[in-house]
Amino acid sequence: MSSFRNKSVLITGAGAGIGRLMSVMIASEGASALYLWDRNEQGLNETCRLITNHECRLSPLVIDVTDREKVFAGAARIEMESHPVEMLINNAGVIFGGQFADQPPDAIDRTIAVNLTAVMQVTRAFLPQILARPKGHIVNIASAAGLVTNPGMAVYNASKWGVIGWSESLRLELERSGSRVRVTTVTPFYISTGMFDGVSSNPLLPIIKPEKAALKILRGIKRNKLFVRMPRLIYITPLARGILPVRWFDWFVGGVLGVYHSMDSFKGHKS
Repeated sequence: MSSFRNKSVLITGAGAGIGRLMSVMIASEGASALYLWDRNEQGLNETCRLITNHECRLSPLVIDVTDREKVFAGAARIEMESHPVEMLINNAGVIFGGQFADQPPDAIDRTIAVNLTAVMQVTRAFLPQILARPKGHIVNIASAAGLVTNPGMAVYNASKWGVIGWSESLRLELERSGSRVRVTTVTPFYISTGMFDGVSSNPLLPIIKPEKAALKILRGIKRNKLFVRMPRLIYITPLARGILPVRWFDWFVGGVLGVYHSMDSFKGHKS
């Protein structure tokens, strides 16, 4: 079992959604320092306002995680301070819904940059100081979209498939080297944070409430789980995809569960 008490934690995408909820929960569990990264200054300020553990050192930073120079500069500054990062939660993400043929090239680049490239670069920037600690943990928020293809989110799918493959490779490399740094990969279904406003769901695959998602993720981290998947049906997805013929899998996921039409009414953030 792991603990957040007296830990120094960095969370990207901390200005809203489950990033904000996890920040508040981790602070309440006795973290010694929280580095909160987000592009949205107003959102970061609100997250800090909600944290009531005044013994937890808060260091919010307005940053675009796709800016590699600023990411590495930020990591270097933190390493010089008295609370180097020992737990990293890669949570920042974006989606531009719609058919791939209608995707603006900039939206394609932005999705891959935030959801995949930045996850790797942020981890690379902080990995030396995490490895230098007695223990460490890297948490990568991927998506069930990295396990199941879905019309209307092709680029998002690609980015999350990439995160899962990279995250598992990183875990194996660290295990092979004898490191005590843990890696947890998170693959949730839709979470009702506003990011996926307008999507539809099936009773067998309900849209997840943010509070429930945040609690389950933190519980998985504390238990050193390799994967945190939600709802439970997501756990059988790799097996079903591996043993069912493609058309049968399409029928079950697309027809029975309705996943292939879940993005038909997608709106996303109003902003």
